[in-house]
Amino acid sequence: MSLLLLAMEGLARAQEVIPDLGAAVTSVVSGAEGDEVSTAVRLLVLLTALSFLPAVLLLMTPFTRFVIVLSMMRQALGLQQSPPNQVLVGLSLILSLLVMQPTLDEVENSALEPFLSGQMETGDAVSAGLAPLRRFMLSHTRRDDLAASMRLAKVPRPHSLEEIPSTVVITGFVLSELRTAFDIAVRVYIPFLVVDLVVASVLLGMGMMMLPPVVISLPFKLLIFVLMDGWTLLITGLAGGFA
Repeated sequence: MSLLLLAMEGLARAQEVIPDLGAAVTSVVSGAEGDEVSTAVRLLVLLTALSFLPAVLLLMTPFTRFVIVLSMMRQALGLQQSPPNQVLVGLSLILSLLVMQPTLDEVENSALEPFLSGQMETGDAVSAGLAPLRRFMLSHTRRDDLAASMRLAKVPRPHSLEEIPSTVVITGFVLSELRTAFDIAVRVYIPFLVVDLVVASVLLGMGMMMLPPVVISLPFKLLIFVLMDGWTLLITGLAGGFA
């Protein structure tokens, strides 16, 4: 009996509280109709955008070029796991941030800071942040690759670069970066290939066919690479291509 009385008393209190709670929610919603996006929503949008960061890193920065060239450089030297993949990826990431620093500063000043401070809506912030990235990609994209990506997307001939869709720009930039990366890799690979051929010819002439040429050529390639300060020259040339 006491439990029934307590339940009835709770229901009576709930009936008194619910109208007040509903009125409070209604007043908050009606007062927030003209307000800008709240900080929680901005943070949610920002965290969602961070999930696309790996795709942005691979497709809209020189990271792809750097990691391909460094990997081919390791193979040309005849080294399997030295430097390890983590070192090559980390070096490529740092070089990408170094090259993209002016562009990233422009994105931060023109889009990120106004969006977080509530001075810009989400759509306007995305457009403002994408504009510097588009300029960077277009300035380092071959026109042949851009035309090929436009043919793939069946985009009509635009009157200006601003009319080209961002997906077409990204595709052309990736094609251009892949072509440039393999072009540089071939130029890097050929001198070490010559060393392998010379060592293999000498060993064959001496009748030492059971000895792998890589065992003999590896110290010579490392010596040449160290004497010419190869890492500095390679990294300087890669980063200098975006100057």
